[in-house]
Amino acid sequence: MTNNPTITELSHEDRTFPPPEEFAANANATAEEYDKAAADRIGYWEEQAKRITWDTPFDTVLDWSDKPNAQWYVGGKLNAAYNCVDRHVENGLGDRVAYYFEGESGDTRTITYSDLLREVSKAANALTELGVKTGDRVAIYMPMIPETVFAMLACARLGAPHTVIFGGFSASAIADRVKDCGVEFVITSDGGYRKGKPSGLKSVVDEAMVDCPEVRNVLVVRRTGQDVDWKEGRDLWWHDVVDRQSETHTPEAFDSEHPLYIMYSSGTTGKPKGILHTTGGYLVGTSFTHWTVFDIKPESDVYWTAADIGWVTGHSYIVYGPLANATTSVLYEGTPDTPHRGRWWEIVEKYKVSILYCAPTAIRSFMKWGRDIPAKFDLSSLRLLGSVGEPINPEAWMWYREHIGGGRCPVVDTWWQTENGSILISPLPGVTSTKPGSAMRPLPGIVADVFDDEGRSVEPGNGGYLVIKEPWPSMLRTLWGDEERFEKTYWSQYPEVYFAGDGAKIDRDGDFWVLGRVDDVLNVSGHRMSTAEIESALVAHPKVAEAAVVGARDEMTGQAIEAFVILRESAADGGDDVVSELRSHVRSSIGPIATPRSIMLVPDLPKTRSGKIMRRLLKDVAENREVGDVTTLADSSVMDLIQKGIAES
Repeated sequence: MTNNPTITELSHEDRTFPPPEEFAANANATAEEYDKAAADRIGYWEEQAKRITWDTPFDTVLDWSDKPNAQWYVGGKLNAAYNCVDRHVENGLGDRVAYYFEGESGDTRTITYSDLLREVSKAANALTELGVKTGDRVAIYMPMIPETVFAMLACARLGAPHTVIFGGFSASAIADRVKDCGVEFVITSDGGYRKGKPSGLKSVVDEAMVDCPEVRNVLVVRRTGQDVDWKEGRDLWWHDVVDRQSETHTPEAFDSEHPLYIMYSSGTTGKPKGILHTTGGYLVGTSFTHWTVFDIKPESDVYWTAADIGWVTGHSYIVYGPLANATTSVLYEGTPDTPHRGRWWEIVEKYKVSILYCAPTAIRSFMKWGRDIPAKFDLSSLRLLGSVGEPINPEAWMWYREHIGGGRCPVVDTWWQTENGSILISPLPGVTSTKPGSAMRPLPGIVADVFDDEGRSVEPGNGGYLVIKEPWPSMLRTLWGDEERFEKTYWSQYPEVYFAGDGAKIDRDGDFWVLGRVDDVLNVSGHRMSTAEIESALVAHPKVAEAAVVGARDEMTGQAIEAFVILRESAADGGDDVVSELRSHVRSSIGPIATPRSIMLVPDLPKTRSGKIMRRLLKDVAENREVGDVTTLADSSVMDLIQKGIAES
């Protein structure tokens, strides 16, 4: 960490949007939630645990005697799959739709809770027949199809921790994860559909298995019908094994701290981090935040998290949180622009989606494509909008609210991480007057702060490092097989305080502004500035659709600001004049110290299939070194175009 804790202040945001009166009058959460949690935080989390069904009641809410290792709901036993499926059917909700599945190729499936119970039970019976036992780790490398959910819940039913590997990862990434946590059973599919074409998944698994001889079975879902190689004795078709199973299965109750899943960080250097989440606290955290932040009304809402199950957002807010709350969700396989750029809004109109949760990157793409596209569709069913994954710039926030939410929908900008398990900082939509670009306040029961280098809370108006000062139920328990790294990464910066690795600012009203990863906070001539702030200034310019900013080594200033900009289609031929105009715009918006050393106009930015901008690749370009691994990108050719543009400039 740097010795200068002061982050250049963002311009104060004076625009505020109170909750609509009707929304506030019917909201799940009220302002009293904050008071109750502040008065008795442990008692508050004890109360939230009543949202789920316990086979054996817990006797201790939190045991933090062995810091930093926390245990929640000690002594309690439960089954995550039972809480997500069986109990709803037992309570007469079997006919409620759990998922509306929409395939990219246009195929659809409607899956009720009774259907879900039947399919998960069959899958659990199949895994048992194939020798999967409690404690065994199962890797899942799948597209966004219902069988992915069936597989996850079948594992949870058996107490076999799953590690879902994002369907865009390479064979070597799969092998690393499989070997790290000792996987002996893999579930995949022949392929999935992406941008109108079938992509291979089984072939990638086959390549990975060359380095993983300990894997005894690969269970394969037929999705695309493409030809696949087959290893007799190892490979099995899902329909051959699962479809013939009994439709009933009795789940076993497991200790609250029994591992539920391991999710590996998508870090590109060194050994991947296997983030371990356990059962009880995670389920309490996801069900509570889903109910509170999204104001979920399970009997009437249609909820859509437009993310991939391969990331934590999909785990917590496509699978476990919504299902624990008996919610109807949309499960979509494809991209926002296939077969046309109005695909998302077509789905909203078709299923009357009422709550949409997506990434700022997607919102900025929609901005680039123009407001005329969503205007063609009936979006009147929407009543709440959410943002996740990275800081959202105020201009994108406003566009989202106005052109998708019709100016009537509260926007919840949420902050959390894979390690957190569930949302920690967010507006309460029926309580909070929101500001464009701010995640606002920690949720009830969450004790967050912003520290300077010495571990002191910063004064309002200043920035520093985002920390969580008390344990929370859905927190990671460790890094799989590496307790030392767990303690060093998250707990060594400040004694007994969780270090998030994000820069943040508390404004003069006490509201939180997340500024991105600490290594995305630039130090230029001793002045610390957020890349998010500079990106927001660029995107505020009427000619800019999207921007990404990185820091590059500079002998004079320590770091120099390098910007990569996508212009709006109406300004695409601006050339050098536009670059000069944009540099002047940033200079006047923030100050001379924030002026980019260079601005490169690019046709696209390197993004993962979940929409996250891979700034490390842009940093490679900016520092004139070999570009790193591009296997996680949705379109790896983007980097070729950027490098070609630099060579020709």
